[in-house]
Amino acid sequence: MRLTLVAGARPNFMKIAPLMREIRRVNASDGADISVRLVHTGQHYDANMSGQFFDQLGIPPPQANLEVGSGSQAEQTAQIMVRFEKDLAANPCDLLLVVGDVTSTMACTIVAKKMNTAVAHVEAGIRSFDMTMPEEINRMVTDALADQFFTTSRHANEQLRRSGTSEERIHFVGNTMIDSLVFSLPRLVPPAVWGDLGLAAGGYAVVTLHRPANVDVPVTLRRLLDEVSAAVRGAPVIFPVHPRTRKALAQMPGWSNIHQVEPMGYFEFMYLVKNARAVLTDSGGIQEETTYLGVPCLTLRDNTERPETALVGTNEIIGTNPAAIAPALERVFAGAWKKGGIPELWDGKAAERIIATVRRLASAQVGAQ
Repeated sequence: MRLTLVAGARPNFMKIAPLMREIRRVNASDGADISVRLVHTGQHYDANMSGQFFDQLGIPPPQANLEVGSGSQAEQTAQIMVRFEKDLAANPCDLLLVVGDVTSTMACTIVAKKMNTAVAHVEAGIRSFDMTMPEEINRMVTDALADQFFTTSRHANEQLRRSGTSEERIHFVGNTMIDSLVFSLPRLVPPAVWGDLGLAAGGYAVVTLHRPANVDVPVTLRRLLDEVSAAVRGAPVIFPVHPRTRKALAQMPGWSNIHQVEPMGYFEFMYLVKNARAVLTDSGGIQEETTYLGVPCLTLRDNTERPETALVGTNEIIGTNPAAIAPALERVFAGAWKKGGIPELWDGKAAERIIATVRRLASAQVGAQ
């Protein structure tokens, strides 16, 4: 069986790594005959946003790097489609596996379907219902075209059913992001900032911000960070700065207790998250990771496509009003934050279920011929 996996941006890398490991395992121990071609679109092209993740998570070098780079939504989508079409034409496959909800996910799905190639979507069915988010459009388009759907939650299953997806194409498998976290826990290492600032477990907060609604308007970003700085009771705040955010921050005077650092490798960043008193974020993946780790997560958005992190886990959607930050952090410091639990099937074995299902579907297709 010939598989092609697509990765384009940092969140994708954590999701494909367990799949690559599981394919190697079944080929070696179960006598499977799965050839896999990894295509990196180059949507994230900075080494701190891409290269370190390949090294740390044991992802082999991609067979193709489309080197798309930066650009507007339309420019990136167009470049990915043009370059991936050529790659897929030269290297046809039986199934394209796309993960997550980045531009590469949508663009490669469109190309594959127009070339009559079957597509399976890992992390299918999640919805924020916020059409101002490019990721929501990517999810909807991908799920409208895909053939098989691998889901992280029963909420996602239900969204697919409501859209008319037939039951036999929905596979509730768990979360490959959590697979990567489980794999990485024994390998976590403190980043340089840990020693530089004399950090201690539970003695600091972590902030990550990258969504346009939070970072593209300088006055909004300034108000959010002003509130965080004032509400953490003097504790240091570690802020790994996304490239799109750095431009806005360069025009601000800064805060004495908010320490801006470069994006980190996965092992270093998750060490920070695991030991933080709280995490403030607008990232979807970090909502999942903090839930598994039992770390209080304050999501600076008005919605989430991962409701299980709030219904079961340690996440709370506090919104985009900066005034909501101080009361929420007050509960954290008072020890009044909810304890939370781990959602169903978030057990580190999602990749095993996905590859087993792919093999079963392939066998059934061969048997039907």
